[in-house]
Amino acid sequence: MSRAAWLSGSPMRSSLALLALLATAAAPAKNPPQLQAQRYGETRAGRVQTLAVVLHGDTDSSVASAYSFSEAAAKAMPGSTAIALLRPGYVDGAGRKSPGERGTGNGDGYTRERVGEVARSMIDLRKRYRKAKIILIGDGGGAALAANLIGIYPTLADGVMLLSCPCALPEWRRAMAKRAPGQGYDQPVASLDPLQTIGGIPATIRAAMLVGADDPATLPRYSRTYAEALALRGIAVDFRILPGRNGTLLTEPEVTDAMKRLVSGLPAKRK
Repeated sequence: MSRAAWLSGSPMRSSLALLALLATAAAPAKNPPQLQAQRYGETRAGRVQTLAVVLHGDTDSSVASAYSFSEAAAKAMPGSTAIALLRPGYVDGAGRKSPGERGTGNGDGYTRERVGEVARSMIDLRKRYRKAKIILIGDGGGAALAANLIGIYPTLADGVMLLSCPCALPEWRRAMAKRAPGQGYDQPVASLDPLQTIGGIPATIRAAMLVGADDPATLPRYSRTYAEALALRGIAVDFRILPGRNGTLLTEPEVTDAMKRLVSGLPAKRK
């Protein structure tokens, strides 16, 4: 049984002008190449009630895990489609490669440019699946990307689920520099810290965060810090620490359950 907490707080006023400025400053270029994607579930866009968009972690092996999770997610939610996006510069098992430059894996893969590249695909999906509630699911480094994306492009998802998120980025990189010396974690990077982009997230977003209690890399306190920051913005967060888990969570039944709760808590889309 997991330890769970619903965090909530009083909504804080945000500046619409600031949100517009952030979105405009980071607006993707016109007609760039799209990220590669693997699609599961309902194929008729007009009939899709829920669209789950999944961002894999920083490692090569995380790509296959994201594909497997997306297939299972589509089966778990009738009338849904799940799409695993291949992050910029990554190659999947079929040899497909997404455009853009891949990070080196030391926390340098969450830059404004890479967030914009993911946003381009999200914009296209939002237009295609107009009737669907959209949830963005990020695993590991993909969770950091997802958190930054909803902070800069707050209209592209109705809900977000962050798994094993290095959401307190500077603290995580300092800890990783000690845990894995010589891997570049002590070098400057241009990545965005999710705690710095959180101000753009509207209170209407629904969120879920899960992390393994024994995860040696993305410690639970990084997720808790971000969950508490969301709560201060008046955003209810289904925050769970899973006992005994020390690695990827995509295969855990608690993740599927959290996804269903997240979707059921979203307001119905207008016809």
